Amino acid sequence: MPTYSRTDSFFRDYKSLDSDERTQFRVAVKKFVADLRRGSFRKGLRVKGVEGSEGVFEMTWAKDGRATFEYGPSIKPKDPHIIWRRCGSHRIFSEP
Repeated sequence: MPTYSRTDSFFRDYKSLDSDERTQFRVAVKKFVADLRRGSFRKGLRVKGVEGSEGVFEMTWAKDGRATFEYGPSIKPKDPHIIWRRCGSHRIFSEP
């Protein structure tokens, strides 16, 4: 089972989402976790590297919903550790 942590920026961003956006994000995260276990991401999440920010990736969770993350050191052997960095609209890319 993958593990995760969140940055302070992520917490601030998440608190600013409305309830529908939070629901959309949580639904996408369930798919994201399933894909991590499977070893490849579905096209609909559009997981890719953030240009100009080495080691930082983005995931699409709504039409204008994005989340950035990076891989951290594994906490459980053989399980990835995700560090959620930001979530919200495209504006998060000013500091992914």
